[in-house]
Amino acid sequence: MRTKQKRSLNKDNSDRWLLTYADMITLLLAFFIVMYSMSRLDAKKFGRMSEELNLALKGGKQAFVQYLEEQEARGHGVLKIGNLKTLQQQIEEKFNQVDRPSVIQTEITERGLVVHIMETTLFKEGSAELKQATMEVLDLIYEKIKDVPNHVRIEGHTDDKSISNEQFRSNWELSTARATAVVNYFVQSHGFPADKISALGYGEFRPRVPNNSIENRAQNRRVDVVVLTSELSVKEPSSQLYAPTN
Repeated sequence: MRTKQKRSLNKDNSDRWLLTYADMITLLLAFFIVMYSMSRLDAKKFGRMSEELNLALKGGKQAFVQYLEEQEARGHGVLKIGNLKTLQQQIEEKFNQVDRPSVIQTEITERGLVVHIMETTLFKEGSAELKQATMEVLDLIYEKIKDVPNHVRIEGHTDDKSISNEQFRSNWELSTARATAVVNYFVQSHGFPADKISALGYGEFRPRVPNNSIENRAQNRRVDVVVLTSELSVKEPSSQLYAPTN
């Protein structure tokens, strides 16, 4: 009887490793699911992180630590939402001081601080050439965003009326040209870092209000200066990624 009990106990003990093995497999599965989810958000960053993780697992711990430090340094100093709200207040106060509060509208969104500039302030109808007399508006905005570490995105928008002339065949081209004109002004006239600013044209497809009246269409014809959130700024491609290697 004792022999049978002893064999039963030995069998139970010998099977306990299966529990540990099953736990390890479960943890590995959870780990790779998390890694896969991250890759869906940022394939480039995931690829590099995977390489560095492989180095760490093979004994190259220092390389992986260095990678984490680089990512932390890249995001260091970018303004959070609270700081963007302060920046919003400073811009509004500046335009109040020069008695031009109606020229711009500002709001905080999930993307960051958005400064709306109406088309009539910067451009003639159907044109992407900045008005000489109204460049002061861009100068006032630049004065407040010039030292911001966040990425700045300039977005061009139109209303739903189609355009087709010798220069622009569609609202896509017009809105993109206007955004680019503002980018060029900030970079060429003020020396804004070119790798911290970008231009996008949305045509008529990002209206603020329905295009069902003259007043509403006027609101939709605009250029937006968007100071991206810290999270979106860090995700912007760095110029170092495309630097030539020897």
